[in-house]
Amino acid sequence: MHAAFFLLLGASLVRYLLRHPWEGRSPWIIGLSAALAALYVLGPVLGSRATPRRLAWLGTVVAVWMVLVLLAPSFAWCAVPLFYTGLRTLPPRAALVLVALLTAFVVAAQLKLAHGGFDPNLVIAPPAVAAIATAVFVQAERLAARQRALIDDLIRTRRELAATERREGTLAERQRLSMEIHDTLAQSLSSQQMLLQAADRTWDADPATARRHVRTAESIAERSLAEARRFVHDLAPADLAEGGGLEQALRALAARESAGFQVDGTPVPLPDRVQSALLRIAQGALANVREHAEATSAALTLTYLDDQVVLDITDDGRGFAPTDTPRGDQGVRGHGLPAMRARVRQLGGTLTVESAPGEGTVLSASIPLETP
Repeated sequence: MHAAFFLLLGASLVRYLLRHPWEGRSPWIIGLSAALAALYVLGPVLGSRATPRRLAWLGTVVAVWMVLVLLAPSFAWCAVPLFYTGLRTLPPRAALVLVALLTAFVVAAQLKLAHGGFDPNLVIAPPAVAAIATAVFVQAERLAARQRALIDDLIRTRRELAATERREGTLAERQRLSMEIHDTLAQSLSSQQMLLQAADRTWDADPATARRHVRTAESIAERSLAEARRFVHDLAPADLAEGGGLEQALRALAARESAGFQVDGTPVPLPDRVQSALLRIAQGALANVREHAEATSAALTLTYLDDQVVLDITDDGRGFAPTDTPRGDQGVRGHGLPAMRARVRQLGGTLTVESAPGEGTVLSASIPLETP
């Protein structure tokens, strides 16, 4: 629009000088053209808001242009860029008044240039151009306002989404920590409590057995301390942190719990989170066997298939009906099976439980080798 203004101003001055080689008002025309060009250059410096300085500048530009049109009607069409300047600067009603005033000057100038008599086109064309210019500007402003509103909505939506993701991340981390604590420290403390209670009952009658219970509780406490320190460090299972991998960690766990352990299939490297989840599931399952199943034997089986890894925990305990909630999953200790299912579900796997009263229990956790 600025380029169009200077192009029209220069073309109008050239036309005037060609039609009027030199006459008394020529210096005035040239001086006013230069003044109008200089004033127009100052416009962007003053900004587009309707400040007193901006309004004074606009009034001066319009006044100089009107004088030019009165002296030389050739400058009339410089009004088109001024339409947009007024529409961009003034409130809507004031801008329309200015556009009407400029249009009237253009019509008068065109009629003055028409030496051959009245021409309807000279009366219709300037208002039509003014109407088109105004409509284009108004539509552009509406589109710009709509775009700004959409951008604001997008920014607000992104902020709300980020806040929601942070909340979900916090809740997921809290759930994960609760499962970690349940499968390690809570289970270990429960085992220590049972062993110390058994030692207290047999302290007088069978001191050797009582001391054995105390030593076992001490060993469990040592493992719990290692787990607690690992939580502080990086929340990885202590058995895995020792560097032997999942198989060694499961073998050590089975030895502590007096359970069997075997590996089927060809071992493949597993992601850390898969190893951690399977180890936690094994810890929780064996803790439930020890505390609730009254089993004489238990076994861990780690099976590598083509597309998944499967961990089976079996016992010959009293079993339960899978539709019922085991005692180990009630009340405060309500994180057992739900925690295992949550771990497996986060990795895209499945957890199945096969059991019946008096027939033992088989718990199977299968996780795809390509986890989501």
